[in-house]
Amino acid sequence: MLRVKNVSAYYGNIQVLRRVTFHVNKGEIVSLIGGNGAGKSTLLNVISGLHPPSAGTIFFERQEIHKLAPDKMVRLGLLQVPEQRQIFNSMTVTENLELGSYSLPKKEQKRMAKSQRQEIYALFPILQERAQQRAGTLSGGEQQMLSIGRALMARPRMLLLDEPSLGLAPLVAQEILEVTCKLRDNGTTVLLVEQNAQTALEICDRAYVLEAGRIVLEGTPHELLANDEVRRAFLGKDYKEKWER
Repeated sequence: MLRVKNVSAYYGNIQVLRRVTFHVNKGEIVSLIGGNGAGKSTLLNVISGLHPPSAGTIFFERQEIHKLAPDKMVRLGLLQVPEQRQIFNSMTVTENLELGSYSLPKKEQKRMAKSQRQEIYALFPILQERAQQRAGTLSGGEQQMLSIGRALMARPRMLLLDEPSLGLAPLVAQEILEVTCKLRDNGTTVLLVEQNAQTALEICDRAYVLEAGRIVLEGTPHELLANDEVRRAFLGKDYKEKWER
């Protein structure tokens, strides 16, 4: 569904991505794990058209997309949920969600938006309770739910999730990641960047390890959890692999 081939990118004179190559199949959750500064968020921004690559190609459903503007990506069904939420604080929950539906067909926008909003409320019931509340007054977890819900209003075929559990209480973070699994089960493909490598590996189908702008490892969660370097770098010395039980 998504193919990234030999992609490089710079910020000024600093090279952040170095010939990155990977793929995501339809119906998968694929995780990108790596330390701070590895280039994970930059890679998502390059894929979604927010940052230009200096080299390489990106295909989404066989269409070359690395030269397209971000709004064109949305219309193709490729959406990013950014780090730090980036909701509109002065607008209500409903108004934020409605903004996410701008790419729906104009003739059916109102009907489709209403239907999609009900699906989002089924995933995140608290958003329905907060429908007329200003987004800036929501808790961090509720704002993250709203950010995901806003992206879902466009009926994406693939979501790029950038650190969805960042700064959230453990129970709320777990709820967000459980919803991520539901989205996959309902047919939405997910590329996940997650600060908690253990959690990311628990819910994904495959994962890539990004280090200093390069893909250095790839495999299933079991394969990566069996790798001593991955366990030492991302999971800590006290990690006990539950899959061994």
